[in-house]
Amino acid sequence: MSPLISERLKEVPDKPGCYLMRDRQGVIIYVGKAKNLRRRVSSYFRAGARHPPKVRSMVATVHDFEFMTVKNEAEALLTEASLIKKHKPRFNILMRDDKRYLALKADPLATWPRFTCVRIVRDDGARYFGPFPSSPIVRTAKDFVEKRYGIRECDALCPDAETHRHCLADVIRTCSAPCIGKVTEEDYRKRFDEACEFLEGRRPAVLAELDGNMRAAAADGHYEKAAHLRDTIFALREMTKAHFVRHTPQMRREDALRGIAELADAIGLKEPPRTIECVDISNLFGTHNVASLVVARDGLPDGRFYRHFRISSFEGADDPRAMAEVVRRRYGPGSTLLDSSPRADLFICDGGITQLRAARAVFAEIGAGDIPTVGLAKRQEEIVLDDGRDSILLPRDSQGLFVITRLRDEAHRFAITYHRSLRERTIRESVLDEIPGIGEAKKVRLLKEFHSVRGIAKADVERIRAVAGVSMEIAEEILRKVTPAL
Repeated sequence: MSPLISERLKEVPDKPGCYLMRDRQGVIIYVGKAKNLRRRVSSYFRAGARHPPKVRSMVATVHDFEFMTVKNEAEALLTEASLIKKHKPRFNILMRDDKRYLALKADPLATWPRFTCVRIVRDDGARYFGPFPSSPIVRTAKDFVEKRYGIRECDALCPDAETHRHCLADVIRTCSAPCIGKVTEEDYRKRFDEACEFLEGRRPAVLAELDGNMRAAAADGHYEKAAHLRDTIFALREMTKAHFVRHTPQMRREDALRGIAELADAIGLKEPPRTIECVDISNLFGTHNVASLVVARDGLPDGRFYRHFRISSFEGADDPRAMAEVVRRRYGPGSTLLDSSPRADLFICDGGITQLRAARAVFAEIGAGDIPTVGLAKRQEEIVLDDGRDSILLPRDSQGLFVITRLRDEAHRFAITYHRSLRERTIRESVLDEIPGIGEAKKVRLLKEFHSVRGIAKADVERIRAVAGVSMEIAEEILRKVTPAL
């Protein structure tokens, strides 16, 4: 094992995530996922390990690796699939096709909204649940909410009496039949909203009711019915649990206040930190280096004071250096944020001791060393200090831990969202803007029609010519330019 690999392994946390293996030229040769990154990545380089020939060849080629943590196994699977499709590593033999996972789409703008299974999640104003690696989970959830809440399943945009005459859903009493006036539009909308709330994990009583029905069926000897209910409950729990992880509802104000009081006691602050700032650095192998700063007031996130930073003083991946730039731009002389954002009572660096020391060095340099500053390490959710004290491990049921980890997750989400928008903007600008004869109006028409550069690349040249309103030569040039961007 090379010294570089040995050092890298010390950084890998015991968390779910994805890892990317690189050769000496920096080329990604393998992408993998793991429930426990440390255990999985270490297994490749363990002395005496008996790997299959393909794995031995891959390990012998690895010069370095990178990793990223995610919330759960489902997200790790989705991230792995996305990275494999993007980089097409030569040691990955699976998932090279263009299959996408299913999601459930609910379009509230429709006259009579319904649920549909889709494979592309768009920013189109609809509500999406998923995507999920397991298609049966999505289809089971769709079937359940349609029957439970009387949501229509027919695909007619404006169903009428003739459409209803051929509809079996109403005959077997699963559809509320709003198309023929059996329920009012207001009542149907209420049913639809309740179904969405259930999928968001906000109606746990429904699952409790199903569990009771399953146990009753088993007790009465109706084992087939009980088994069906068991499978349905499992699918619905997976669906609602995954969505609940992504969209955690606000904690109660009294719990938040108790949480900041716990933080003050644990860290040794004179008063509870009424304003907490948390900074997260995000980049993908050194590109589009960005940071997010999110704020909690009285323990609850306050989006009014969220800020994005595009790291400008250097290029490449250097989280401590990026953290230092954010602190200087936030609190340094001439900062435009000094008057518009409240001063932090506690500043949290998402990361370990190196990020923390970089931040504290800048605070001392600019005369703001009195702002309490800590790190939050991902490995064990420990609060990192650099004043000689040991790191602080709060109890898992601590409201203080919930306040800071929730804020950290919010900072991560906010940074990733900004990072993704920059990547997409770069793709649009660097590909379409380089083509002679393609102005802003033509670019907008192409993206509106095909939704993305990937969509343009999948279109035929005649269709591109018609949509953009250009010559065949320019259409062919567009296709040539966008294809390598995938």
